[in-house]
Amino acid sequence: MGVFVHRRRLGCPGGRVLLRRGSYAVAVTVIRIPDELVASQLRYNGEAGRAFVEVLPGRAAEFLERWGLRVTGPSMYGVASLVLPVVRVADGTRAVLKLQLVDAETEGEWLALRTWAGDGVVRLLDRDADTGTLLLERLDEGRHLSAVADDREAVRILAELLARLSAVPAPVGGLRRLGDMAEAMLDAAPGLVGRLADEGERALLRDCAAAVREVAGEPGDRLLHWDLHYGNVLAAEREPWLAIDPKPLAGDPGFELYPALWNRFDPDAVRWRFDALAEALVGTDRERARAWTLGRVLQNGLWDVRGGAVRLRQEQVSIARNLLAR
Repeated sequence: MGVFVHRRRLGCPGGRVLLRRGSYAVAVTVIRIPDELVASQLRYNGEAGRAFVEVLPGRAAEFLERWGLRVTGPSMYGVASLVLPVVRVADGTRAVLKLQLVDAETEGEWLALRTWAGDGVVRLLDRDADTGTLLLERLDEGRHLSAVADDREAVRILAELLARLSAVPAPVGGLRRLGDMAEAMLDAAPGLVGRLADEGERALLRDCAAAVREVAGEPGDRLLHWDLHYGNVLAAEREPWLAIDPKPLAGDPGFELYPALWNRFDPDAVRWRFDALAEALVGTDRERARAWTLGRVLQNGLWDVRGGAVRLRQEQVSIARNLLAR
């Protein structure tokens, strides 16, 4: 686990260690970079991930100083980001500092959060365009929707958030677009599907591609979260639950359903979860939602094949077969 320190010529607020350097005191904040974050960056982003990890200590120190922040707890992390709980010294605002590698999935995050303006989602407090660094409203990171034991209640909460977020028109420009994704998937599918070892799974992905072709001409224009699952919904003070960590794009709301089917996977729950989520999308045709959900199976399946897989994940197979049987 990597460690760096942030020094300031100030007093010693917030539990910093106070060291003496000549005639002045230096407050030292120790920040840990988890090994798991380093490993995921190297695995998924290669040299770009390695470069990100190398600049992360200095970047964290830079934004703590620039935005007048004091670290208030241990580092948190996801697959792609380091998150520091902080308080803004000037006014006591509790927040989190999110440091991440800018890529196709993250570059539009600030724009989506600004567009939603806190309606069903974490608020954006500040951002840096060059590095993708974000200052966000502090939620209760210890209470994820995934901890709600009642599956139907968790799906109901997620469906309500899904409906609110996807009702918002996507801003013009600055985001990935589902139409481009669909075109790329359909172009790649013939060459990649043949790498699967099982003929039944090859046929399954071909059926998914056929479903996408039927709707690809009308990809939609709503603002989509793209990764709205139970682990990306946190408890909050101003609302019971708020979404975090969008990987936004512009498109059809039907493309949003798959994460809630795959996360906390239960083969017996696929159909009723899909029904509940599709019903929440007012104005969205059920068959379109089915086709775009099959599109997510296709997307994930092609990603896995590109990574060397020769069999589909059983969750993918189950979801596709349930929806194709409707």
